[in-house]
Amino acid sequence: MSVFDLTGRTALVTGAAQGLGEGMAKALAAAGATVMIGDVQESGAETAAALGDGHGFVKLDVTDDDSWAAACTATVEQLGGLDILVNNAGIEITSLLTEVESEQIRKMLEVNVLGTTLGLKHGLRTMRPGGAAGKGGSIINVASVAATIAFPGIAVYSATKSAVDRLTKVAAMEAGKLGTGVRVNCIYPGLVPTAMGAGLANDVAEIGLFASAEEAVGAVVELTPAGRLGTVEDMADAVVFLASDASRFVTGAGLPVDGGMGM
Repeated sequence: MSVFDLTGRTALVTGAAQGLGEGMAKALAAAGATVMIGDVQESGAETAAALGDGHGFVKLDVTDDDSWAAACTATVEQLGGLDILVNNAGIEITSLLTEVESEQIRKMLEVNVLGTTLGLKHGLRTMRPGGAAGKGGSIINVASVAATIAFPGIAVYSATKSAVDRLTKVAAMEAGKLGTGVRVNCIYPGLVPTAMGAGLANDVAEIGLFASAEEAVGAVVELTPAGRLGTVEDMADAVVFLASDASRFVTGAGLPVDGGMGM
C-alpha cells in the first residue's frame, strides 16, 4: 500500500465549493479519502456530488463557533469519522495601506484568522482521544506565500496569513504536548490563476501598482524561480502529502508550494 493512500480516512475541507478548496477535495478523494465539503455557498453540494457517492456537504460559516461544532459533528455522524481537516477558507481584499477600510480589515481577520483558529479548536477537540472521532489525524492550514514576501497591495492579507503560520506552529506544539495524535502543518501557496488569484492581479493594477493585470502576473512569474504560476494540482498534491503517512513525522511545518518565490 502506498504511503499516500488515504483509503478509510475522512476529511473535512473548508471553502471547498470552488477554487483551491475544490481541487484539494478532489485530490483527497482521488487518494481514497471520504470528503465532506464545508462552505457557506450552497453550491458546495454540487461539488460534493461531483466527487461521487459517499461524499458529503455541510454548510459551514468558519467565523461561527456553533457552525464549526455542527460541521464536525455532521462529518463524524455522516461519514464515520474525522481524520483530516483542511482549513482552506480565506478571503483577500486588495488595498493600499493608506486606503484600507476598517471593515475590510475585520473581514479578513474574521475569515482568515478567527476561522482558522476555530477550525483548530474544533478539529483538535474532535480528533483527540475521547473526541467524537478520537483517532488523531492531520490538520492542514492554508497560509500563503504572502506570509513570506512583501508584495504591495496585500498588507492585511499578508498579516493574516502570517498569523496562520504562527497558529500552526503553536497548535502543533499543543497537540503534541497533550498527546492528541494530531499533526498540524500549513502550506504557503504561490499565486494560482483561480478566481481569487485573477482578482488579485486585476485589483493591484486597478489601484495603480501595475500598468495592467498582465504586468502584475509577469512580476510574480519574474519573482518565481520555477518560472510559472502555480496550479490547483500543485497545491492539492501538497495537501495530500501532509494528510498522508508520507508526512507521518512532520508537524509544525510550513511547506512552501510557491515555485521558490518566497525563499
